Amino acid sequence: MTCMTPIQAPLVEAKAVRHLYGKAEGANLLVLDNVDLTLNENEIVGLLGRSGSGKSTLLRSIAGLIKPTAGEITFPPREGGPTSVSMVFQSFALFPWLTVQQNVEVGLEAKGVRPDERRRRALAAIDLIGLDGFENAYPKELSGGMRQRVGLARALVVDPSILLMDEPFSALDVLTAETLRTDLLDLWSEGRMPIKAILMVTHNIEEAVLMCDRILVFSSNPGRVVSTIKVDLPQPRNRQDPAFRELVERIYAQMTRRELPPATAARDGVFPGTGLSMELPRVSTNVMAGLIEALHAAPFDGRAPMSDLASDLQYEADELFPIAETLQLLRLAELREGDLVLTATARRYAEADVDARKQIFAQQLLTHVPLAAHIRRVLDDRPSHAAPASRFRDELEDFMSPDYADQTLRSVTNWGRYAEAFSYDEGVDRFSLEDPT
Repeated sequence: MTCMTPIQAPLVEAKAVRHLYGKAEGANLLVLDNVDLTLNENEIVGLLGRSGSGKSTLLRSIAGLIKPTAGEITFPPREGGPTSVSMVFQSFALFPWLTVQQNVEVGLEAKGVRPDERRRRALAAIDLIGLDGFENAYPKELSGGMRQRVGLARALVVDPSILLMDEPFSALDVLTAETLRTDLLDLWSEGRMPIKAILMVTHNIEEAVLMCDRILVFSSNPGRVVSTIKVDLPQPRNRQDPAFRELVERIYAQMTRRELPPATAARDGVFPGTGLSMELPRVSTNVMAGLIEALHAAPFDGRAPMSDLASDLQYEADELFPIAETLQLLRLAELREGDLVLTATARRYAEADVDARKQIFAQQLLTHVPLAAHIRRVLDDRPSHAAPASRFRDELEDFMSPDYADQTLRSVTNWGRYAEAFSYDEGVDRFSLEDPT
């Protein structure tokens, strides 16, 4: 008779998780909508998406730090006892008045572990993550990478089943992040960490492909899982491997694709719901001009994969996407299956002098950004050719939170100033038509 190994239940399951931020009497912001997730033993799963896609909200819900508005998060019963979690934060989150050893012991002390046992386990964790000899150092004496290692030791010392990581390398320089990432993967592959699975949040596509066995790609506003990608590449992975590059480009294409119902796509094109309700990112005109110039020149000659642009210009996906989509909004570029392609107007912009560039930008801004056109129209219609910014800020808050309204108005203000479509006096918080083009 053949003995079958029993299939273990998942470590954690999230079903139809939904989360809103805001007050009952005011406008609520939907950040997660109908999200499902299953985390199994012996896998690293990445939650990949841009800022505002609810990844960290989901991670904090699983950690028990917040309660989702709807849906459920469960830890199914398993052999060996209940599932436990521990978390590594982006910002190190160390106590500056405690030494490395004392910081690592904090979780054990909270659990009532005896001092001698705390010390033994803390020293073992410190040695494991490569900080042996720094037990008595304070956080201010450590580099950023060393501080994050302390955060990792503090998370591991309590022997969690699941290690939750919220953009753990994003606050580090490139080389330090690469070293810590490699060390973590070595510890995982060698089975030296007392964990059964890792769930990590990232907006770095290459990081997700380097580390993860499975990637959940999130859309933004609200956050939904738009695809699940299995990474079958063997470890250690090579960024220059054609299969690696192909997968990175596929994810870029997935993240630039807009999933619209046919009727909506036919009516609104790639910008559904464009109007005063459209949130505008904080992208400077200098950055837009720089990207147009880089894409216009060799070797790109007007078209390049987003992955190549990110690599050549040292952008992360979370930085590059808002710039590319703003150029698309202004009809200065198009996103086509992961490639950014300059329009003929953008090619003219790249070859124009300063004054001609402003004229081109003003035309695109007033034609394709409804808020800019609305501000200009109000100013044109008023005898004084002036209007308080609060008037437009209040209008925006009918559609979005005060923070997003402020960000949107600041963006259109900067773009309008550059284009000389209107001016803004910060001292009195007022728009006017001083020397408009």
